[in-house]
Amino acid sequence: MNFLAQQTPMLQNKIKSLASAYKEEVISFRRHLHAHPELSFKEFETATFVANKLKEFGITEIESKATTGWSALIKGKNPERKVVALRADMDALPIIEANEVPYKSQNPGVMHACGHDAHTASLLGAAKILNDVRDQFEGTIKLIFQPGEEIIPGGASLMIQDKVLENPRPQAILGQHVMPFIPAGKVGFRSGLYMASTDELYLTITGKGGHGAMPETFIDPVLISAHLLVALQQIVSRVANPKIPSVLSFGRVEALGATNIIPNEVKIQGTFRTLDEAWRAKAHQKMRQIAEGIVEGMGGKLDFEIRKGYPFLKNEPALTARTMEAARSYLGAENVLDLDIWMAAEDFAFFSQEVDGCFYRLGTRNEARGITSGVHTPTFDIEEEALEIGSGLMAWLAVSELSST
Repeated sequence: MNFLAQQTPMLQNKIKSLASAYKEEVISFRRHLHAHPELSFKEFETATFVANKLKEFGITEIESKATTGWSALIKGKNPERKVVALRADMDALPIIEANEVPYKSQNPGVMHACGHDAHTASLLGAAKILNDVRDQFEGTIKLIFQPGEEIIPGGASLMIQDKVLENPRPQAILGQHVMPFIPAGKVGFRSGLYMASTDELYLTITGKGGHGAMPETFIDPVLISAHLLVALQQIVSRVANPKIPSVLSFGRVEALGATNIIPNEVKIQGTFRTLDEAWRAKAHQKMRQIAEGIVEGMGGKLDFEIRKGYPFLKNEPALTARTMEAARSYLGAENVLDLDIWMAAEDFAFFSQEVDGCFYRLGTRNEARGITSGVHTPTFDIEEEALEIGSGLMAWLAVSELSST
């Protein structure tokens, strides 16, 4: 019987007790971060706040990574035995908050509308718990606080370049993300393929502008764009294997003409997402071929930029099975849900491409209190009672994984 197996019941109870004792403190962390959001790669005050808290907890092995990121180590008994990493993201979004709450954003036009404040607060809470019980587990826990999840190239990729997964290298990494469609008190997991890759599409269609009453004198980039938008949908409907989830969406079309003015150019922005890397590459090629054929065939010129973003996210099956079992032990089986594929993207995928990863969801919904808005909306908020699970469960999953062989 290994060290943790002997300690398991007592250690789980201790972690639960500490999570309850520190809940109000973790809520205060979240409220401070929510009131002071910072955009991707500009998380200067956030990074300072995180580092100061880690030092207050007595965690001294802290290292700066990738602009505003941090890594830190909590060493238990026999620290060389195994290393498990825990990750949280810290950046906010360019959204004007509509909530009237005491912790409303004080930075105009910037809001924690994706729950990264809750992720950072939860990991701080887990860090405090784990440091308190470090003499009751074997191995090392690496804390990763990363910047810039919301924009390409993603803070995870930059932290990996900055060797956050080295010295020591973790054998597994766990990440947690709020989910406003799951009730507070529950968590969700999916084994295998879970989230999509994401690419940003930027198209400029150039024609020849003119007076709307004289169509014979111009090359209409608006009409070309209309044909193009419709034609590109065949990438998903007729070119893609229907067994491979794919999404192609265009959210911005800019044609700065008027009722009787045809502009010289039209700019289009969109996103392409899928769960297969070979098809992803083929889709890029096919999109260019279709777009070039239509635009040039109608007399225009095309500039088509594809900014390759995050890869698809895959939860390693054996790690996910162990993590789910540990979550059932901590919360009860009825509070651990199976999730479906989600076509949103997450730069945690970069970590999971390097080491075994498990990215799971923390329920934060409370219909009775009207906390139901989705992420990336001006009214997004969380049920803060969920932060007790957010910190305690993360700590428990870490020590449970350290005990696995």
